[in-house]
Amino acid sequence: MKFKASQIAEILQGEIVGNPDVEVDKLSKIEEGSEGSLTFLANPKYTSFIYSTQASICIVSNKFEAQNEINTTLIRVEDPYKSFSVLLEYYNQVKLSKSGIEQPSFISESATYGEGIYVGAFAYIGKNVRIGKNVKIYPNAYVGDNVTIGDNVIIFAGSKVYSETVIGNHCVIHGGAIIGADGFGFSPGENGVYKKVPQIGNVIIEDHVDIGAGTTIDRATLGSTIIREGVKLDNQIQIAHNVEIGKHTAIAAQTGIAGSTKIGENCLIGGQVGIVGHIQIGNNVKIQAQSGIGRNVKDGEVLQGSPAFNYGDYNKSYVVFKNLPKLSQKLHQLDKNNIPNE
Repeated sequence: MKFKASQIAEILQGEIVGNPDVEVDKLSKIEEGSEGSLTFLANPKYTSFIYSTQASICIVSNKFEAQNEINTTLIRVEDPYKSFSVLLEYYNQVKLSKSGIEQPSFISESATYGEGIYVGAFAYIGKNVRIGKNVKIYPNAYVGDNVTIGDNVIIFAGSKVYSETVIGNHCVIHGGAIIGADGFGFSPGENGVYKKVPQIGNVIIEDHVDIGAGTTIDRATLGSTIIREGVKLDNQIQIAHNVEIGKHTAIAAQTGIAGSTKIGENCLIGGQVGIVGHIQIGNNVKIQAQSGIGRNVKDGEVLQGSPAFNYGDYNKSYVVFKNLPKLSQKLHQLDKNNIPNE
């Protein structure tokens, strides 16, 4: 889809300097701009590129003053970075504005859905599914029986939403995510053979939740695994049965959370963090990447290490860790010289 400079200026309420009819159909960095692309200049250290960029349109600040000849059409705005972000959001909405039901796909006769739905080819929607308005379910997605999906939800290609899952409004589930698979529940017998414990709960995902590609959220053994409003989950995260994650917590990739752990609100959890089961993590907690959490965590703690401990203490200790070889040499020299070690 092509956009004229005049159309972009209208969206951004900006002023055009140059050709209002020039068209663009792609986005680019200013140093990589090519004909037909739109770029922006926000960071002063990239100013030199505006004189050489081949981009057709460049968004700049109202305060920008050219020192040399410029070949690209300019759109002057108050805040170039913010304006470019607005365009990215607009572009994404246009790109994702699919509708209709492609074939072949399967929708159970007992399923219901609101207006503006999109169902991609080879998608499956099971019995008694309830789907709200403006929901987009991309090709090869699976929605199991008795699932409830709110309004303005996007389920990308290859995602699997198992039965009884409840998804709120304005959620995004990226490709390959699996919501509602069985929790890791097995009971060891006397002969060492494990017997599966039925997992009959579900997963509840509240409004404005983003779930990254390849992330898995297990259904509860009993009750619900709950992802509260505004939670942001990166790619390839494992969330076990009966876990609860509080509002507006963000978790980076490859983190694993064991069963029945409760995580508070507004927490920031880095990548590759391991959290044991059946513990409580408070609100506003920060956990650095690759930490191992094996205890309850109070509100506001900042942790690092495995097992994790106070972030400030960790940094102080790390200075000692790095100097251990030197300290060892000194001790060895003291012993060699028969000087008492005090």
